[in-house]
Amino acid sequence: MMAPDINNDGVSTCGCKGIRRCIICEKFKGKTQTETREPEKMHHFLYDAETKLAVCKDGDGKGASFPFPGVFLWENFISEEEEKELIGFMDQDVWNLSQSGRRKQDYGPKVNFKKKKLRLANFNGLPGLSQKLVLRMQQEPNLQGFQPVEQCNLDYHPQRGSAIDPHLDDSWLWGERLVTVNMLSETVLTMSLEEGLPERGLVGNIRVAVRLPRRCLVALYGEARHRWKHAIHREDIQERRVCSTYRELSAEFLPAGRQAELGAKLLDIALTFRGTPV
Repeated sequence: MMAPDINNDGVSTCGCKGIRRCIICEKFKGKTQTETREPEKMHHFLYDAETKLAVCKDGDGKGASFPFPGVFLWENFISEEEEKELIGFMDQDVWNLSQSGRRKQDYGPKVNFKKKKLRLANFNGLPGLSQKLVLRMQQEPNLQGFQPVEQCNLDYHPQRGSAIDPHLDDSWLWGERLVTVNMLSETVLTMSLEEGLPERGLVGNIRVAVRLPRRCLVALYGEARHRWKHAIHREDIQERRVCSTYRELSAEFLPAGRQAELGAKLLDIALTFRGTPV
């Protein structure tokens, strides 16, 4: 397991900005109001991959279960040998500091999501070891035609208090399916809906825990991609965890889309599989 980043003064560093926090910066910044205030009413569910139901974890049994579409889980997507090879390859490159105690490696264009602008910059493709994984993904009916143009590797560690806050991924550039390969340890992907499900009598925040076994693949699409926020909470990182998330293009960048030419250029670069982190 790798230790937290240490600078030349022997002081651990982090990449947190604004309201983001990790264990390292909490020592001198303190916790945010969101972390210290009393939690609101919360309904807890557990995702059952076989039935594709969110099953109630609350003692009162209210809202015993409901359909939870848009999650595809592929256990043992990679082998132990492949995991070892992938992690060894990643650890040869620099891990850059990121928010909330994470470290990252990016393979993709430089994007300004607020201004909806992107530039190729130094993007020279996805890494070579990802080629066989992408081909394997495409054999699965749920991932048929999946052509990623971006790969983001994230490194989580309990010593840094690594986490990622509830969020929805961009849908201007990124397409319907978000695909993640989970490595080194199991964790929980927490799906949340702040407005509740009043049609099911559930008022307040709803959380659905999706257990991610080591070496699995998880894909989000449909409502799980566009309506439910997803997060990895600090308490669900017990050991070092590394994941690779792959993103495809939205319709705007595909054939017949307004920026189809740019999309084709991005795909041509990405699928050379000769990339280095940007």
